[in-house]
Amino acid sequence: MERTRRLHIFDLDGTLIRGSAAPVEISRQLGLLDEIGELERDLTAGRIGPPEYAVRVHALWTDLTEAHVAAAFEAAPWLDGIQEVWREIREAGDYCAVISLSPSFFVERLLGWGAHAAHGSRFPEVPFTRPVDPAGILNAAAKVKIADRLCAEFGVGLDRCVAYGDSMSDAEIFAAVPTTVAMNADHHLSGLATYAYTGGDLREACELVRFRE
Repeated sequence: MERTRRLHIFDLDGTLIRGSAAPVEISRQLGLLDEIGELERDLTAGRIGPPEYAVRVHALWTDLTEAHVAAAFEAAPWLDGIQEVWREIREAGDYCAVISLSPSFFVERLLGWGAHAAHGSRFPEVPFTRPVDPAGILNAAAKVKIADRLCAEFGVGLDRCVAYGDSMSDAEIFAAVPTTVAMNADHHLSGLATYAYTGGDLREACELVRFRE
């Protein structure tokens, strides 16, 4: 009997990037760590939502260039073993995708590392000449909707998905799929997860989940 395929869904900020986030790494390149730190705290505390956060980040990054984005991607504190894990997922006949609230122009760079799909909040192209459209900014519920679309595209049931995340923005996707891995997460999310992992190597985390059955 043919093996049923799986879809592995990865968060980005705090998950694949350990202890940081794409907007933080981009802002680091621009010398704006204090400013992004304030916005991150407002977002985490619920004083602003993802659309307002995006509008304020867009205003903060007036000097952003593709060179800054490339440098931020290169210097980010990535987990070890990401490309190796995704290669193994592909070789097993499974699928891997990244769904993140961070800007799509950063998230989509992970297609070059072997992700089948990479979805982020829609920002204007860099350098910015247009305003950000709040309607294109993702939230926690959007992760589940995108997962549903990917399942339809790949012919995989939602009951065959594995989600990897680190924060309460991943709680809805964790509730929607049967197998979940809390990555360097606090007790709020790890208590909702099938497995919990603390460390710096995606290969170790994925040993908790069997790719092949």
